[in-house]
Amino acid sequence: MASYTYDETGNMALFFIITVLFMILVPVTLSQISLTPREIPSAACECFACVDKRTRIRNHEKGTIFRPNITKKSFFITLGWLAFGLLLYKVATTKIDNKIYDPFEILGIGTGSTEKDIKSHFKRLSKIFHPDKVKLTGNDTAESAAARFVEITKAYKALTDETIRKNFEDYGHPDGRQEITMGIALPPWIVEAHNNVWVLTLYGIIFGLGLPFIVGHWWFGSRRKTKDGVFTQTATSFWKALSETSDVDEVVSAIGRAIEWQTMMPGRATSRDTIHPLEKHVETELGPRWVRIRQQFERAIGNLDIRWESLILLYAHLLRLPIEDPALQKRQADVLLQTPSLLNALLNITTARSWSQPTIAAMRLHAYLAQGILPGSPGARWAQLPGLNNDEIRSLPSSSRDFAEVIAVLEQRKNPRVMDARKTVEHWGRIEIVDIAFKVIGERIVTPQALVHLVMKLRISPPNATTITEANGTAKTENRPAIDADEEARLDDAFLNNPKDVEDLQSPLAVLGSAHAPLWPSNHKPGWWVVLADVKNDRLVVPPMKVTDVPFAQPTRGRDYRSYRLKFQAPPGTGIFTWRVIVVSDTYIGEDAVKDLQLRVEEFTALTAEEQHKEDEISDPEEDSLAGQMAAMRGGPVKKRRDESDDESSTDDDEAAANDSSSDSD
Repeated sequence: MASYTYDETGNMALFFIITVLFMILVPVTLSQISLTPREIPSAACECFACVDKRTRIRNHEKGTIFRPNITKKSFFITLGWLAFGLLLYKVATTKIDNKIYDPFEILGIGTGSTEKDIKSHFKRLSKIFHPDKVKLTGNDTAESAAARFVEITKAYKALTDETIRKNFEDYGHPDGRQEITMGIALPPWIVEAHNNVWVLTLYGIIFGLGLPFIVGHWWFGSRRKTKDGVFTQTATSFWKALSETSDVDEVVSAIGRAIEWQTMMPGRATSRDTIHPLEKHVETELGPRWVRIRQQFERAIGNLDIRWESLILLYAHLLRLPIEDPALQKRQADVLLQTPSLLNALLNITTARSWSQPTIAAMRLHAYLAQGILPGSPGARWAQLPGLNNDEIRSLPSSSRDFAEVIAVLEQRKNPRVMDARKTVEHWGRIEIVDIAFKVIGERIVTPQALVHLVMKLRISPPNATTITEANGTAKTENRPAIDADEEARLDDAFLNNPKDVEDLQSPLAVLGSAHAPLWPSNHKPGWWVVLADVKNDRLVVPPMKVTDVPFAQPTRGRDYRSYRLKFQAPPGTGIFTWRVIVVSDTYIGEDAVKDLQLRVEEFTALTAEEQHKEDEISDPEEDSLAGQMAAMRGGPVKKRRDESDDESSTDDDEAAANDSSSDSD
């Protein structure tokens, strides 16, 4: 018969707690560790401002000995592993009473001892541990001495007495069948009568209040936000604020009305003594333009709340206005780091409406924010060079079209920042379109509603590179090493038939890991959007695609680019469609690459008879398949089963042979 006992010492409960901790800590710890499958060689801007920014960020992330930079998640993970180690130590050092009965161990002899050795050893133990002869010392009592001798006697009889030995062999104990004890990993005070009220109260708080609160908080919190991670009120304001002709200023105003600014500092408006001088400075720089922005904000919101302060900080960053207050600097950095997620949510709204103008405006705003330059300001492209003030930018020749010309002017004027400008241009993220074409797998032409692949070959070519680039970002192929055409075609076909939309990067090719963005509060990895637009109708053909890790041009290599693919369905009608591919940078101003393309959609009859037959063979379903049965019901063509036709022919042959044999017998 079994009996149930509760965990008096808490040993069994420790095993349960250790298991639960291990199941929680392992996945959380793995998610905290950044795992990179392979190291991609990357480059970074080496100008003084970018190097100094990376040093400050690295020091801030590392912290100091007295003030280590530990996140809440890291703190709780460390605390959990410490608790896990302490519990393991307690389990390892706790004495376990549940031991298998071993008479040889009790007597202190080996398992191979003979019966004669057992008897002689028992006589020696009897002289030592017999209650009448033992000498009590320390904490020993007469009862403990008697119990010890009884245990020795049972062990001796278990090895010598036939009946007792049979009990030991059958049941593992000299006394025969023992009561089975089942331990429950709960302390006994949980089920004691005088604690019922407290235990039930605790259960009610956990399962009646705590669990519904957690589920409700998650449910209503998820309903408050869209799939892009922004509040539904913010998405609604974006939807209402933008139009088909919205420009960059309207996009900035829409971003300034986001609800996220209120949740970042709830109920904590910045002191007017701090924000008011900054607002006056912004108004002085923008003039009537700022008055219009303020009026539009008041009409949309009704009052100037915390969101207005966030908009002031955004424009202060775009105007490169100095901020002395550390708290306001921290607030501005938080606002800037929040803007990419808001702009991405805004992009999803504009792409859902197929609006090309506000979509490209939102994309270019990423670059203006990264460089800290006001959209539409004169000389914005040259203002990206480090250390140049507004007077130096205005004095540059208006005929300058490239950074090489600007650097030459700075050298003539003996500008002290010319070396820093050269370092910046060495790793400049100018995108280059090597080749681009529409392709359909297995087809020579594009037919209506076919799956079209826009295959692009891109690379980065800084202004000082030896690669010749046209003004629109298209690469010229002069002075390039010869390329094996067969190998090139094989690699292109392999990528076209690969399910990935990005070609695997060749290991020797380096990418730009940290772009030139000295005013952005964190390290900035550059990216580019590939936009396929219908310029005539001012519409997007397909949603844009974001690409990263574009390799640098290497003139000594033949294939120094990376292929990307954008898939879409061809138009339902035939004709020639003139579209434009625009590669927009999220980091660099004025470095977009543009290429006009024509997509020719032809009728299916333009294929040769062999190609049409091949297409029919592929498209006709089997007769015994579900698709074949449905096609047969509609009167469509289906493939006959080969084995059935072979069986029918063999049956006919057998019947003919039987008829011949019967006629011969007649």
